[in-house]
Amino acid sequence: MATFSIAATGNLSMVSVLFLIGLLMPTLQIAGGQSIGVCYGDRGNDLPPAQEVIDLYKSHNIGRMRLYYENEAALQALRGSNIQVLLDIPNERLQEFATNPSAANSWVQINIRNYWPDVRFRYIAVGNEVIPGGSAQYVLPAMQNIQTAIASAGLQDQIKVSTAVATGVLETSFPPSQGSFRGDALTDLQPIVQFLVNNGAPLLANVYPYFGYVLDPNSISLEYALFTSASTVVSDDQFQYQNLFDATMDALYSALEKVGGPNLEIVVSESGWPSAGGTAATVANAQTYNANLIGHVARGTPKRSGRAIEAYVFAMFNENQKDPGVEQNFGLFYPNKQPVYTINFS
Repeated sequence: MATFSIAATGNLSMVSVLFLIGLLMPTLQIAGGQSIGVCYGDRGNDLPPAQEVIDLYKSHNIGRMRLYYENEAALQALRGSNIQVLLDIPNERLQEFATNPSAANSWVQINIRNYWPDVRFRYIAVGNEVIPGGSAQYVLPAMQNIQTAIASAGLQDQIKVSTAVATGVLETSFPPSQGSFRGDALTDLQPIVQFLVNNGAPLLANVYPYFGYVLDPNSISLEYALFTSASTVVSDDQFQYQNLFDATMDALYSALEKVGGPNLEIVVSESGWPSAGGTAATVANAQTYNANLIGHVARGTPKRSGRAIEAYVFAMFNENQKDPGVEQNFGLFYPNKQPVYTINFS
């Protein structure tokens, strides 16, 4: 049985929030930049044209992108850019692709095969944060049909098919070694995990320590959420945790171990911190979190030390058509392409 303890900056009420969920640096620098991407995000009516967005990625040496739907202008602009792409299939199309293999095949031909190899697709995310929920039953059959279409195009070794989950799929997340999936998520997740194992694909997970902190700031310190704690906050058997990101990731790894995915990789398909609009949402905190995230992922987590984590920062721009508050303020850039805070992708 694992043993664990908590330093003064945290306590057992982390259980209720972890599943929902350095020092200030003058510049945001990417270490091991090949494992870092940025989510495009285009829910704004004042954003630059797609070609200018791709040029902005290139000018800042951002080598990976998450694109949330088959944006034709963006895909055309990506041709020859050498930017690796995580492309989503929108949630509203899951039932169609789950029940109609020809529709899945047509989507792959139009949106993948017609651009390959000029556009370097890396992953296809079949749905975003669908599990658990009313459409969860369609995720696996849609993944299977998209996988068949990818294989028919001869791209199964180049492009991996997965789905993106929120950390709300966890029933238990504290201590990390006891991480387990919710019962209502497990029905759909367990066969998906087996699919991912069989096809050598990672699980995609959206990981936001910000929301864990905001939901329970009395139990989770700002330093623990921002990667700036100077000492261990959580001791869990042989592992020591100084930040909430690692604790959440290792809870996910522990949950995967319990359902037949002990070696499954997790790609962090979203993570970030807002610069305005809510509690602890400041430019300084956003800069600190993103800089520390980028510097941290190359080292892995206590449970998987030394195994670099691929991660996508959310998001490229502030988006004025999202819900008011923090949702509009996760961008690294303003719509006029000026940085929200100093950024040096090197």
